[in-house]
Amino acid sequence: RCCMEMFRTILTIIFVIASFAIIIIVLMQEGKSTGLSGMTGESENTFWAQNKKNSLEGKIERFTKVTAAIFMISALILGII
Repeated sequence: RCCMEMFRTILTIIFVIASFAIIIIVLMQEGKSTGLSGMTGESENTFWAQNKKNSLEGKIERFTKVTAAIFMISALILGII
């Protein structure tokens, strides 16, 4: 019983940290609107679009996905417990 309470406390702390991290990360991200250049369809062929995953913005997007997964898994486990 003691281990279960400790597990719940640790999971709750992870849940709260992940929720604050998601808020901060989403606020740090740039807007996705491409304006008139998005209508031509050429924006996907640019050097920037092809190498975006190596940039800071790409790393922030990847970190957002990982943090959101941690948030959802911890919320699911907390809901089951």
